[in-house]
Amino acid sequence: MADGVPAAGAALTHAARPSGAASPLTPPAVTTLPPRRIGRREFDFAHRVAVMAIVNRTADSFYDAGRTYALDRAVEAALRAVEAGADWVDIGGMAFSPDAEEVDAAEELDRVLGVIEGVRAVSDVVISVDTQRPEVARACVQAGADVVNDTTGLRVPGMADAVAETGASVVIAHSIADPHRHHPRPQYTDVVAEVAAFLTAQTQVALAAGVPPERIIIDPGHDLNKNTRHSLELVRRLDEITSLGPPTLVALSNKDFVGETLDRERPERLPGTLAATVMCIERGARIVRAHEVAATVDSVRMAEAVLGLREPAWMKHNV
Repeated sequence: MADGVPAAGAALTHAARPSGAASPLTPPAVTTLPPRRIGRREFDFAHRVAVMAIVNRTADSFYDAGRTYALDRAVEAALRAVEAGADWVDIGGMAFSPDAEEVDAAEELDRVLGVIEGVRAVSDVVISVDTQRPEVARACVQAGADVVNDTTGLRVPGMADAVAETGASVVIAHSIADPHRHHPRPQYTDVVAEVAAFLTAQTQVALAAGVPPERIIIDPGHDLNKNTRHSLELVRRLDEITSLGPPTLVALSNKDFVGETLDRERPERLPGTLAATVMCIERGARIVRAHEVAATVDSVRMAEAVLGLREPAWMKHNV
């Protein structure tokens, strides 16, 4: 492994596999994870997959184009997602894409704090804040957020300390560009191995800062500084990520790799998204981030049943 990247320990290991080699089709060891508490809810990731709903309070959101920008609409969207079966809502005030509007910390807080407070006042749903800024993370956890969803993977100075000090859980996502900056033509020798090494190293950063292991979640960052072939490879070999130890989140919903693979614009990407989501669950993903919550919940529940993780809701046919 490259200098500066800690060797994988017993809880953080992955088997190297040549790029393109087939992954086994059995659920990996991540399904033996013990139950954990996130916010006010208990999650048994050995038998259930959590659905994270996306609520963006941005005027130029990549998917909803500002439909949930108004405060009341953002809160309503979050609560509708909970009614549709979401276990978790992810609230963001600034998009990852450098092509979207960049706002300062004060404006980002103005966008997300009211949503967090409005949802927390009436629901025990897990709330995460999608942010790259330590000061935003601190204020949002104080307002009621349970998780910091960091698409820069704790690379911003002070973020690991902010997570540790607030007692929040953290999603460590893989990306390589500076925050809100383009990284054209990203190159990897083996994208899965390099993502796994990054997540292993950044998990150690979190642990060194004082974040307990039971509060760490990892995300390989599909499409974040990756092209479509890279993202497809991450789906195909996701077991190498889920075997690292912490629960794995996948954020696939309506992303460009789905659109480019199927030649579909954003409003037409749900079937492709759900297909990739189920494949990730089969390979050990235990949290899925989604725009269309009801359809995702049904796909997740079906995948759980096929994998033997849950019983059918009822049985009548040929009984």
